[in-house]
Amino acid sequence: MKQGEIWYANLNPTEGSEQAGFRPVLILSGNLANTYAPVLVCCPLTTKLKNYKGNPILVPDLANGLKETSEVMVIHVRSIAKSRLKSYIGLVSAEVIVQMKKTLNDLLNF
Repeated sequence: MKQGEIWYANLNPTEGSEQAGFRPVLILSGNLANTYAPVLVCCPLTTKLKNYKGNPILVPDLANGLKETSEVMVIHVRSIAKSRLKSYIGLVSAEVIVQMKKTLNDLLNF
C-alpha cells in the first residue's frame, strides 16, 4: 500500500454526506506512514463528475486501471483502516498527488 495507489475499499458504514459504499480510493498518505500505521489517508473516487475546483480528473489508462473517468473527491479525505482495502486497481502519476496536496492545502486555508 503506497502513496498514489488506487484500491477498492469498503467505506461503509458512513454518516451524513460522507462518500459510502464499495468504491475506489486513492492513497494520499506517505509511504512511511503506510508501512507502520494501522490506518492510511485516502480520498474516494466518483464517476459522477462534479468538476470541483482542484479535484483531479482521472481518465482510464493502463497505469491507473480505472474503467471509467473518475474524479478524486479531495474534500472527502479520510483515514481508514487498512483492512477496508480489498483489491489493488492501479497507480496515478506524481503530478496527481501534487495536485491533491495543493487542493487539500487550499481547503484547509480558505
